[in-house]
Amino acid sequence: MSTYTHELTTALLAVQRATLLTQRVFHNNAKGTLSKDDHSPVTVGDFGAQALIIAALRHNFPKDEIVGEEEASSLREKTPLAEQIFALVKESRLNNTETEEQLGGPVEDEEAMLAAIDAGSSAGGNKGRIWALDPVDGTKGFLRGGQYAVCLALIVDGDVKVGVLGCPNLPVDDAAPLSADVGGEGRGVLFAAVQGEGATSRPLTNGALAEGKRISMREVEDITQATFCESVEAAHSSHGDQAEIAKRLGITKESVRMDSQAKYGSIARGAGDLYLRLPVRKDYEEKIWDHAAGDLIVREAGGEVTDAEGKRLDFGVGRTLKRNKGVVAAPKGVHETVLKVVKEVLGNG
Repeated sequence: MSTYTHELTTALLAVQRATLLTQRVFHNNAKGTLSKDDHSPVTVGDFGAQALIIAALRHNFPKDEIVGEEEASSLREKTPLAEQIFALVKESRLNNTETEEQLGGPVEDEEAMLAAIDAGSSAGGNKGRIWALDPVDGTKGFLRGGQYAVCLALIVDGDVKVGVLGCPNLPVDDAAPLSADVGGEGRGVLFAAVQGEGATSRPLTNGALAEGKRISMREVEDITQATFCESVEAAHSSHGDQAEIAKRLGITKESVRMDSQAKYGSIARGAGDLYLRLPVRKDYEEKIWDHAAGDLIVREAGGEVTDAEGKRLDFGVGRTLKRNKGVVAAPKGVHETVLKVVKEVLGNG
């Protein structure tokens, strides 16, 4: 039996419940936004999903720390928006009494919701149990109806032990070809991994967890036939460097651009092969919540994840990956080949 069975089940159910809220926000067209200090949009979905997940974590693991992306100060000044979010939080519950009780039931009131959002203020670090949460990763993708993910990972003494990604707009079918398209039925998937126990995918449901099945990365025998995933936003990853790397590797297939850690999930199940996030600024530090769950899921599916210099991502130095620059994720058999070209193009080789 896994050492982290309780943590995995809680994380899966908490992420599943939070995705119900994000989908309701999208379909009700309740996508009110605020602008953060860095001008990135924060939606009703971000706040609501963070409140639901942190409430579940605090119920099950009251002593654990949480590194969350959002904080509630702006909401406390905007009462109508807080009321709107609480109405959604209150309505977002799993339709299975037992699973809902596992998460601690509904959030009691608006103040409890704001307190839950603010409980994601841990500074991170390499000691103890710390959850890293991104309630809506790929906010711009979410706003336009593209790919986004609800992301949660447990880091113990700086090492990622449990990772869960909820991707409401990815196809359930692990064999579906990689595509930025999000139309049609049969969508919504939960990816998960526990260190040393492999990775799984299962359909998202609105109640008890569906059965999970093992996933693994595709073996790439001919690098020229590999499929790249990259970010939609040029501000997040250098598209020009990516194109040059593809050219030097002999890859002619067009990259599939999608938002969020859905890219990690996609390559982990063999729908794509390579994910690069290349530095766009020397001073930019990646956030731990943008990579922790995806990093573990890809590695447990048989992949290798490093930064652009070949170092493992270090989740134990605070809220950011300050010791790393960029991300290179690929099947183990070709990671070294890809990394060599990345270093050449970025001038690190």
